Amino acid sequence: MTRRARSRLGRRARQRARGAALTLALLGLLGGVAGARTVRIVTADTLELRNVDDQELVVIGGELVELRVDDDVVRATRVEFNRTRRTLTLVGKATYRSAKDGQVMTGDNLVVDLGAEQVSGEDVLMSDADLEIRGAEIERIPGQLRATGGYFTTCARCGRTPNDYAFRSKRLIMYPGDRLVAYEAQLLIADAPVLYLPVVVIPLNDAERQPRLLIGQGAEDGLTIEADLPFSIGSTTLGTTLLRYYANRNPSVGYGVSLRSYAPLPYVDRVNLYTLVSPRPFVNGVQQVGDDVDLTLGVTGRVPLESALRPLEYSLNVARRDIGLSASSPDRGVTNVTFGAKVDYPLFTAELNYVDRYGPEATTPLSTPLRTPEVIVDPKPYTRGNLSADTRFSAGRYTAQSNPLSPSATAQGVNITTTRLEESHALAFTAQPWKDADLSLTNTYTGRFYGTGARTVQLNLGAQLTQRFNTTNTVQFSAGYLRTEGTSPFAFDAVSRLLSAPVGVTLSTVPVRDVRFGVQYRRDLFLPADQQQATTFTLDVSRLPVNLNSQLAYNFITRELESASYTLTLSDPQSDVLTYVPAQPARPAGTAASPEAEAPVPATDPPNPPAGAAAPPQAAGGDPAPDTGERADAQPPAAAPAQAAQAPEPTSPLPAAGAGPDTPSQPAQAAYYRRSSRWPAPDLTLTFTGGYARATGYAPFTARATVTGDVRTNSFSVYATQNIQEQRLDEVGVTVNAALTRDTVLNPLTLSAAERLYTVTGRVVGNVAVTWRGRYQFSTTHDLVLNREPAATDSGTVNFSVGTVGGSATSWQVTYGGPYDLVRGGYTRPTLSGSLSATQPGNRLALNAVVNVAGLDQPRTELARADADMVWQFGSRAAISGRAVYTSSRNFQTDARSETLQLSPVRATVGIGRRGAPPGAYVTVGLSQTFSWLDGVRQNPTPLAPVIGLTIDRCCWALQAEADLGLGRYRLAVGLPGQDAYPLFDLTGSGFDVPLLKTTP
Repeated sequence: MTRRARSRLGRRARQRARGAALTLALLGLLGGVAGARTVRIVTADTLELRNVDDQELVVIGGELVELRVDDDVVRATRVEFNRTRRTLTLVGKATYRSAKDGQVMTGDNLVVDLGAEQVSGEDVLMSDADLEIRGAEIERIPGQLRATGGYFTTCARCGRTPNDYAFRSKRLIMYPGDRLVAYEAQLLIADAPVLYLPVVVIPLNDAERQPRLLIGQGAEDGLTIEADLPFSIGSTTLGTTLLRYYANRNPSVGYGVSLRSYAPLPYVDRVNLYTLVSPRPFVNGVQQVGDDVDLTLGVTGRVPLESALRPLEYSLNVARRDIGLSASSPDRGVTNVTFGAKVDYPLFTAELNYVDRYGPEATTPLSTPLRTPEVIVDPKPYTRGNLSADTRFSAGRYTAQSNPLSPSATAQGVNITTTRLEESHALAFTAQPWKDADLSLTNTYTGRFYGTGARTVQLNLGAQLTQRFNTTNTVQFSAGYLRTEGTSPFAFDAVSRLLSAPVGVTLSTVPVRDVRFGVQYRRDLFLPADQQQATTFTLDVSRLPVNLNSQLAYNFITRELESASYTLTLSDPQSDVLTYVPAQPARPAGTAASPEAEAPVPATDPPNPPAGAAAPPQAAGGDPAPDTGERADAQPPAAAPAQAAQAPEPTSPLPAAGAGPDTPSQPAQAAYYRRSSRWPAPDLTLTFTGGYARATGYAPFTARATVTGDVRTNSFSVYATQNIQEQRLDEVGVTVNAALTRDTVLNPLTLSAAERLYTVTGRVVGNVAVTWRGRYQFSTTHDLVLNREPAATDSGTVNFSVGTVGGSATSWQVTYGGPYDLVRGGYTRPTLSGSLSATQPGNRLALNAVVNVAGLDQPRTELARADADMVWQFGSRAAISGRAVYTSSRNFQTDARSETLQLSPVRATVGIGRRGAPPGAYVTVGLSQTFSWLDGVRQNPTPLAPVIGLTIDRCCWALQAEADLGLGRYRLAVGLPGQDAYPLFDLTGSGFDVPLLKTTP
């Protein structure tokens, strides 16, 4: 690193250190002066305090001063903070970037008012992603920007001088995200004035809020005009006026508004409103008199309340949809109102819900209950020691669908209206009555009482006692009482009657190491014997080489086996690995064995392993193998016991932890080698699955054998599925994966194959893929039915393919195959297809062809499809492309052949622009024609015709023009920033069309 670089890094480090210290100092000076805005120094060199004309000034200077005002960024060489006026003056050339709007203001002596959150200055340049505005005086306040003597353009980001077009105005006002309004404006083309306009409005809002004018002509409505005109009210409300005109409707004029407002009033956060009054349309040619109304109103807000944890939150939604509904629709003229308010206090939470509909009375069942109104009080959960209680109350007047199981409710009609009081609570108590025991008591209750005199009750009592033995053994006793009764008049909260008293016991134990056994017994005191649940037994074994998961359900009352299932896996990949266990000295009675003496030592410790031991004799991962008691026949050398005998003995006269006077003595044990299991084939895995269910009988039995090679990617697997219920073999299959590599770099060869035979249907499905060097691949797939139906023409499909693996720059593929008939012994309608794709930077060539080959049901060999596509790019300003697509088909009944050729042989594109700058225009010239033949006779004898296109891309505007000389069609479209292209006209031989003033017959 050079001395200059070290000096520069050191200066940056010192600036950061000084900035941190000055930030603390400035924050201390602000001390609540700057209101809600936070000023933080990022980079600065000096901090000076002054008192000028009874005003306190903090002067921040340096080579580059950078401040953060909340999320806004300020950069200058000198900043004066007036603590009295609460302003920041950026002396000299400075920039202010607004994080919220993405606007950057650059000018001299900018003034930032921290209290009013506004920025002002003279000779200021302001830019964002779409606009550049300059003004002799600019003032920016939240939601608005004002400039006098302003100059603005949307072409500044293009980087061209002069700008393609711009405006100079006496006064302009910009509402970020909505529009820009300029008064007494001049239109400048290349900075030369060409037109005077009293006012210019540029929309900056979303695409759906852009001005829109649509003129049409309908058979019934006659002349139609639809206009959407955006507007704004202040800096918080954005809207669109909707105007509709239908000449033949009565009335003819429709109107509406769509707006959204942010914090228009105190305690109101947002208002969304959409309403449209539209004349009714013709129905079956008959004029419908009157208007249809669409209305959507949404209001959300918050109201602060004393002693509440957070402000009250409320929402109001009003919706009505008439437009598009038939005259007989039950939803016509219906206005749905939903209101909700929620408040949270330290002791409880309260809610008020109001759901209602206005208009014609409902004649169909109401899927959503009306709540007119509903009050909910939810006290906070109460906890004292091991006792907890949670309650909830609700009361209201409801209108909803009648419960079909309640005769009194259905007598009122499809819907019923009545009041409801609901109380629910949940009680829980936990305790430990004695050692290793857990007791849990629960009580849940929900009671609903209706104005009709009906009631429903849901009661659930439960108790559970869990006792642990020796950590791994547990027994659990449970008892419960469930009662549900009553009939609700409403369908939405109807309950089913239930009376149950389940008792049960669950035992989970480890009788021997690596074996877990469980029993679960359940009995319902209210159910007859023949409806009781079966007792479930589970047995899990995880001792190498056995891994067993099984479950059995037996009903002792009916003495029937309900179900059984099992999965057995026999496997131990490390069964041929030996692990060395060191010698253990004799242990007298009343003492515990030393953990160090009991722990096995990896087989790398002894100097000489026994003959025949695996090298290295170590368990997988380097960890000692579990002590299974499986000793190796060969014993370790004499040196190993001698080393174990030299282990230090306990020096304390007291017994070790866990030892007692009843601990028996143990003799000395010699060192030995052990293996994880006696599984004779470490590379073999056997898996068996099956089951039984009383309702369905025996489940299919599947046996799978997998042999894994020395390389983990090499495996051979075979399986068979036997249908025990039908006493037949359903499916057999084999899967092979191999990586045959003589040299891992030059000659890697991988093979994957799978074959499945469904014996019942006689279907054979399989695939084989051979890949060489990860690039070239030969594959074949087949799906055949061995005993096809006599009426079928083929038995399935067989395909062969050779080519490169996809994803490379140059790839090719050749495939032959198709439907194949095993009865006749040949392909019925085979195809031969090939593809070639070559891609380089700026160039691409793609060739595809499909040939129908003669087969049993296809008498001729002929070309079915050919596709050639080429693109050649010369630098960044010129490109040549061409494409030809040929398709052919034949009707074998009439032997008629149809051919089509879509030809675009040459398409040249040239970019036009200054050297060193991106092209500003592209000229495209191409030939295009579609040929068709029927039995060799040409159907459209028109010659090739040129198509000329022009695209001008100037960043701030774009123009596209196309002339198809063959069709005699001419089109022109223009696009503006942030908007789609607007088609200006479309001239054809049959007429002239202006899409913006679209007329439809």
